[in-house]
Amino acid sequence: MKIDSKSSLKDFFDSKVQQYNQPSFIKEDPICIPHTFTKKQDIEIAGFFAAIFAWGNRTTIIQKSFELMKLMDNSPHEFCLHHQDQDLKILVHFKHRTFNATDLLYFISFLQQHYKKYDSLEDAFTIPKENEMEIRLTRFHEYFFSLEDAPARTRKHIATPYKGSSCKRLNMFLRWMVRKDKAGVDFGIWKQIQPFELICPIDVHVARVAKRFQLLDRKQTDWQAAVELTNYLKTLDPKDPVKYDFALFGLGVMEKY
Repeated sequence: MKIDSKSSLKDFFDSKVQQYNQPSFIKEDPICIPHTFTKKQDIEIAGFFAAIFAWGNRTTIIQKSFELMKLMDNSPHEFCLHHQDQDLKILVHFKHRTFNATDLLYFISFLQQHYKKYDSLEDAFTIPKENEMEIRLTRFHEYFFSLEDAPARTRKHIATPYKGSSCKRLNMFLRWMVRKDKAGVDFGIWKQIQPFELICPIDVHVARVAKRFQLLDRKQTDWQAAVELTNYLKTLDPKDPVKYDFALFGLGVMEKY
């Protein structure tokens, strides 16, 4: 498809956002996991795990996320805060790709310590107060692995811009928690971070579409590429650039553009 002007591109992308940013999108996407909950902390924890698991086949991602929620009695906040040692024994055989029980037990340990001090997981991304998302995510990584028993192997499951990662899954999780509109897909339950601060999640599919529409020059799919893409999207909508994740994802994954 030939787009003759930026206004035409914006119109096309806006139409794709409207097409995919619909309640019907939820059931076949990992975001369906947190949508099964109403309690804020349950939404956060379920969303966090679903986002961290989100690589590979989406059906498998959803199945494994639901499996974990069931192991946590479908009350992840209560489980993380008040589990007993015997409760953790049911988790020892859990595995999703390279994410295993060692990683899961540390995640739960971190979440327990965090929720003992804070009401929301948002605080983990806003300590200290910073507006620069690169700094937020770098410090989140440091905070997440600040417990003494942090396994070295688990570090690969939480990306950081410090190592050049695009942080696709964390940026997707933040989109879920921060963005809010009438469509009802994203939750918008976090208020300390604003939509214009978000970075667009980018993977090979999104990068392919972005390059086809000349939104992105960088060859590597890394943090700099995510920032470059987001900066372009801000020229289309400076207040909510990451809404175009729906368009880029839909074109790349659903339409194989």
